[in-house]
Amino acid sequence: MPNLTVRNLSEEVHRALRMRAARHGRSTEAEVRLILEDTVRPPKRLKIGSEIHRIAREVGGMDELDVSRRRTAIRGEDFT
Repeated sequence: MPNLTVRNLSEEVHRALRMRAARHGRSTEAEVRLILEDTVRPPKRLKIGSEIHRIAREVGGMDELDVSRRRTAIRGEDFT
């Protein structure tokens, strides 16, 4: 697992981290890990279809597109 070293952290920030960790019953290192994970990870898994739909709404929608769907069953290839 990768390691990260943070240099030149002010005493004030370090003290605040220690106090926050103590309030949550964690080590300072565990608290920093949680802060980083909560900050950089998306709150939920990105779903590409939902994201495309969101972008389409922002640009005025896609209602005018003529998209037809095939209604036939999907068949696998016969290799015999």
